[in-house]
Amino acid sequence: MNIAGKNMKLIFYSILAVVLLNSCGNSEEQSNHSENKTYCLDENFKSKIELEQPKKQLVTEGIPLTGAIEPNPDKVIHFVSLVGGIISNTYFSLGDKVTKGQVLAELRSTELSELQSQSKTIDAQIKVAEKNLQSVQSMFDDGIASQKDLLEAQSELDVLQAERVKINANLHLFSASSERGVFQIKAPTTGIVTAKSISTGAQISAEGDPLFTISDLSEVWVLVNIYATNVKNIEAGMEVDIKTLSYPDELFKGKIAAISQVLDEEARVVKARVVLQNVDLKLKPGMIVDVTALKELKTEALSIPTAAMVFDSNQNYVVVYKSDCEIEVRQVEILTKSNGITFLSSGLSENEKIITKNHLLIYEQIKNFNN
Repeated sequence: MNIAGKNMKLIFYSILAVVLLNSCGNSEEQSNHSENKTYCLDENFKSKIELEQPKKQLVTEGIPLTGAIEPNPDKVIHFVSLVGGIISNTYFSLGDKVTKGQVLAELRSTELSELQSQSKTIDAQIKVAEKNLQSVQSMFDDGIASQKDLLEAQSELDVLQAERVKINANLHLFSASSERGVFQIKAPTTGIVTAKSISTGAQISAEGDPLFTISDLSEVWVLVNIYATNVKNIEAGMEVDIKTLSYPDELFKGKIAAISQVLDEEARVVKARVVLQNVDLKLKPGMIVDVTALKELKTEALSIPTAAMVFDSNQNYVVVYKSDCEIEVRQVEILTKSNGITFLSSGLSENEKIITKNHLLIYEQIKNFNN
């Protein structure tokens, strides 16, 4: 081989050696960079997270049940008319809120005419009896009439006055309006009209079926259905969470006040009663509700908000925070869930902290960062 060829071969091997050395250096640098790769929490994003420590508490088991809203029967009035007649006007509708003393309907009745006639007759008789008493009193003073005559005249006046009081009481009881010639049917209490069975022109009888029902809905009952499989697990005093379709993001809390000892033969369930204060009258009679009875078990476990969990690939995870550059995605094992709380059997310790707000974003960033 000539000298030129040898020189070219030498240059080629020299270039190859440099390339290999650079390649090894880059590979080592990339390897070191990969080993030192760490996710750190951005300072601006840090203000958007929330931290929480697991809490050890008694494990609560949630027992799912169903129920319905009902008015408190002690605060329900079914109005029955004491007189018969024809409804001439109505001033209310089903579902209206009414106040005590408000005129709801007017009733034309022959009994009103009779009472008014009796009132006029008794007034005339009283005037005659008063004149008679004055006359007898005068004769008694002159020694003409006896004590017996005076007592009889006074007694006759007293009887007539008592009868007038009775007639006026009946007119007042039936809210008689002499000007309009009708009985006024007034609301006996303040509440919501939950039933109505009268309309203008309807004929009603005395002490017949209720004309309407007024319910005070400031307090309602939740009648809970307890099926045979859950009877042994439910007891009075147990706390319950109640949710409705109308207010899916709102949780109503209460306690089981009483459990019926008689089986509802139609529904084949035992009924339990929960009494709730009905703020803003949100709960309406007839609403179907989901009820979760909270049964405390005699064991303790770490609990975290259920919302802090991340479910991915059939596994449950939490985002553990140690420092801004020490954030770990950790798998946990669930014991049970209840009332927005998840009880853990393993995966966390009591002194650790987890991210409970925007944790899903951090979970995805860490996952992508490590890939």
